[in-house]
Amino acid sequence: MVYQPRGRLTVTVSLTLYRLEGCPYCEFVVDKLEELELEFESVWVEGLHSRRDEVKRVSGQRQVPVLVDDSTGAAVHQSYNVVEYLDESYG
Repeated sequence: MVYQPRGRLTVTVSLTLYRLEGCPYCEFVVDKLEELELEFESVWVEGLHSRRDEVKRVSGQRQVPVLVDDSTGAAVHQSYNVVEYLDESYG
């Protein structure tokens, strides 16, 4: 995945967003990723919390959205925290 800041060198990033269909908090994060023109992979998760083992494995909890940034090793959950992380890291 490629992040290309305007007028700067291309920086390769690997962002994965764990999200739930119809989740407004997840869409809030997607809007920020698109605003920053960041490419990302979506992992669609189960509706039942008890079936979100992959989310728990990467973040220690089962709520979405969760953003995993392989370039920094960060796993950030809760939409406000994710948006703040994206602004600070890529904004």
